[in-house]
Amino acid sequence: MITSIENIQKELEEIQNFLEVTQSEDIEEAVLRGNSLAVYMARSGKLLADAKIHRDEKLNSEIIARIKELTSLSASSANKFIDTLTKDENHLVTWSDRVNAACSRQLEWCRTVISKGKAELQALKMYQG
Repeated sequence: MITSIENIQKELEEIQNFLEVTQSEDIEEAVLRGNSLAVYMARSGKLLADAKIHRDEKLNSEIIARIKELTSLSASSANKFIDTLTKDENHLVTWSDRVNAACSRQLEWCRTVISKGKAELQALKMYQG
């Protein structure tokens, strides 16, 4: 099932808000955040694919509707013209891609915090034991 453009926008806003929260170095928080990030990463990948479908559908319908205009333009002008026809869809594609990448980077940061905490705990046990 393809997510509607409106729902893509709404979900990306929700994920974006989550991503903009400053992360602490608390291990338990990193684990919880990492779990959420894994879900958001998967979802944003799906939203990216759906946004590309919407862009391609719009592009196909607009090209067919404007084929005479496009054939009279140079290749670079035609590409710019096409980009303007699908600017909203291109925005969703770019945003979905950036959100997905941010989820990946933040998930990696959570792993780092967890690893650091484990190492500190092991060092403390060795020191005490």
